[in-house]
Amino acid sequence: MMEDKETIAYRYHQIMKRIESSAQKAGRKSESVKMLVVTKGQPIERIIQVFEAGARRIGENYPDETAEKLEKLQVLPGLEIHMIGHLQSRKARIVAGSFSYMHSLDRISIAEKLDRELVEVKQSLPVLLEMNVSGEESKQGFPAWNKSQWEELLPVITQMAVYRSLKISGLMTMPPLSVDPSEIRPYFQKLRELRDYLAVQFSEINWSELSMGTSADFETAVQEGATFIRVGTAIMGPRPPKNSLI
Repeated sequence: MMEDKETIAYRYHQIMKRIESSAQKAGRKSESVKMLVVTKGQPIERIIQVFEAGARRIGENYPDETAEKLEKLQVLPGLEIHMIGHLQSRKARIVAGSFSYMHSLDRISIAEKLDRELVEVKQSLPVLLEMNVSGEESKQGFPAWNKSQWEELLPVITQMAVYRSLKISGLMTMPPLSVDPSEIRPYFQKLRELRDYLAVQFSEINWSELSMGTSADFETAVQEGATFIRVGTAIMGPRPPKNSLI
């Protein structure tokens, strides 16, 4: 019997097929693209369903919400929890203690706070630097929409590289919303160009990861070199009311 098209497992496998196809068209190996299933606002039952379908990386935006789920999430073998949202300094301890990765490091003060928390728990954390390549005021990230700004990033990155518990691994961005791939593509290209620029300036840092692309535009992102894509409602469906998360 054909699997119900409304199930999380079906949607997950359909997205995986599209990733594989996009990678092949771009001359890439499909395993070079890692998918984060964005589970913010989703109850444990749905997260378990997508885990059983094969997902091993989930993206969460709100550490307090994630903390409420941790007891049940930590029994899922091999599950990685990635922080993909704006982090408030007072919640850095949760990320340092329970998250596998951070995609949204967007200011020095957070780098300093995270490093202190990580040293305390004797852990290290791979991090991506979030870049605002669109210039939209609503977007977080270091200002990087004009190439003239790129040189100003160098002392900032030099300072963050001092924090040895943080393993800088690449860049992340959130482009403007659009259904037209031709409008989004330049932002992904700009992030890749910025990564290449920084790789020359800081050759001792591993800049291999690019986190870009969501449900609406991940195929374009894959074509432009994304190594992480972040897909939420296209797999998980709409978020339920907050009082039904657990």
